[in-house]
Amino acid sequence: MLRSTEESVSFVPNSHSSRLFLPSTAKVGKTSLIMSLVSEEFPDVVPYRAEEITIPADVTPERVPTHIVDYSGTLSSCLVPLILVGNKSDLVEHSSMETILPIMNQYSEIETCVECSAKNLKNISELFYYAQKAVLHPTGPLYCPEKKDMKPLCVKALTRIFKVSDLDNDGILNDNELNFFQRTCFNTPLEPQALEDVKNVVRKNLSDGVCDNGLTLKGFLFLHTLFIQRGRHETTWTVLRRFGYDDDLELNQDYLFPPLKVPPGCTTELNHNAYLFLQSVFDKHDKDRDCALSPEELGDLFDVFPYMPWGPDVNNTVCTNDQGWITYQGYLSQWTDKKIDLQKKQTQRSVFRCNVFGDIGSGKSGFLQAFLGSNLMRQKNIREEHRSYYAISTTYVYGQEKYLLLHEVFPDFDYLSDADLACDIVCLVYDVSNPYSFEYCAKVFKQYFMDSKTPCMMIAAKSDLPEIKQMYGCSPLEFCRRHKMPPPQSFTCNTAAGPNRDIYTKLTTMAMYPHARLRCMCTCNRCTFCLCQNFLNSELLQTVRAKLYAVVLRRQTVLDFLIGYEYKRLEEMLKILHVSQADLKSSTFWLRASVGATVFAVLGFAMYRVLLKPR
Repeated sequence: MLRSTEESVSFVPNSHSSRLFLPSTAKVGKTSLIMSLVSEEFPDVVPYRAEEITIPADVTPERVPTHIVDYSGTLSSCLVPLILVGNKSDLVEHSSMETILPIMNQYSEIETCVECSAKNLKNISELFYYAQKAVLHPTGPLYCPEKKDMKPLCVKALTRIFKVSDLDNDGILNDNELNFFQRTCFNTPLEPQALEDVKNVVRKNLSDGVCDNGLTLKGFLFLHTLFIQRGRHETTWTVLRRFGYDDDLELNQDYLFPPLKVPPGCTTELNHNAYLFLQSVFDKHDKDRDCALSPEELGDLFDVFPYMPWGPDVNNTVCTNDQGWITYQGYLSQWTDKKIDLQKKQTQRSVFRCNVFGDIGSGKSGFLQAFLGSNLMRQKNIREEHRSYYAISTTYVYGQEKYLLLHEVFPDFDYLSDADLACDIVCLVYDVSNPYSFEYCAKVFKQYFMDSKTPCMMIAAKSDLPEIKQMYGCSPLEFCRRHKMPPPQSFTCNTAAGPNRDIYTKLTTMAMYPHARLRCMCTCNRCTFCLCQNFLNSELLQTVRAKLYAVVLRRQTVLDFLIGYEYKRLEEMLKILHVSQADLKSSTFWLRASVGATVFAVLGFAMYRVLLKPR
């Protein structure tokens, strides 16, 4: 009897090895089997015990190293695959398989039976091949001999694989999907005739195994049952391992959470291909084409997952329709969360995080839900256990679509973690009707953000209520002026329709340009007035203006000379460019105008270089 055990937990090709033990009573020929395998001839002198032998991976069919142990004792555990070996078959004229088969059927851990002869070299290579196969492709986890059917875990795993391969989600694997499956698992497609042969086998044995010339789930499971019954366990195991399953038919952690190396100071976002993939998954499961996922459709989408990753709070985290179902926009938003980018001057990102601070009852939760389009009346219907501390949706800044993630921070002033402080922009919310509400915001700002480079905005929530003077050393407006913050922004979610979203656009803009001092008089960030105001108040323009003033003061003499010189040149150019109304239609005029514009540009650039030239 040959007993084999696996030495490595993982079944990744070329990353594990198999250890084969040959326990038996004395003088049954196990040492001769090992010697015959190695030397390919029967040894004249057989030692009492052979040393452990390692067969390299490149000479084995399964491409894994194999360690063969000549074991004289007995193994205490039977929780390993077994192979019954009938040695010295050259000494008998008849086969002993009729005697062995009942024993094999009695013990499910016995994988197979082999008759061999070390003297005649009969089935020696086959013996060790089957032993290695029993380690790498065991029958036990897949098949129940008593019931002559696959085990539940195996059926569950193959069902998931079928659904993943069913690209159009119609419950049938058509020829294109079968070839996708074949290439995924075996790196080669099936010929058209081979596809028909497979389907014909299923048709012959299963009435509902083929539908609309495609393979159904029942037909798919039948094929794998047939593979196992015919001893082709490696086929099913190859499929299972390609889709991330381990020896116990559980999904590998490396498959569920593949390692992602992010260099220091960098972060990750979904690229265009990732969004296209997520869009295809949404379209695949949105069967009624209403651009929203019903609870049944959402459950079907996550049916291939080991667990449901989204809880009931997801409906209060992203945008939903009137029925409370996740919309396409909300679906994409849920996948968009990211780590904070350390490169604060980068503006090519599409996701920005805003941490929302405020005392209890200040209106933080309402501020988050208003971002999703929920007014106060609708928010009152949210159950406490379905409440979300996050809200993510899209905003448009200068015509570009961006995602803004709002995170409500628990109002415990003394226990703010690094995660509570890490964000692209800070939102400080106070209740205008509560005279003690602003004090919390002021303390948070002074304690954690006054010396940081993270932009902050003050939100005067519940602005539909009468405003009461805040019991603090200065008013919220004066506080913002002292600390160079935008003035407090009035906000309320107590509206008949959806709350105004302009404030979220401004938050995203400040997150995109953290070094700019935005002083817009409105919050649209789209009109010409906003663009001009932001540019005129930007730190870049202020810096350039200060440098110009400094240079002008130091180089007044040079400037006077240049002005006088350029003034004379300008007079000459004006004389040249002086034209009558009739000349406007002539080509000569436009040629002179072009020359004049070019001269102006050159002279202006010359003055700029002189003014900024260092000493």
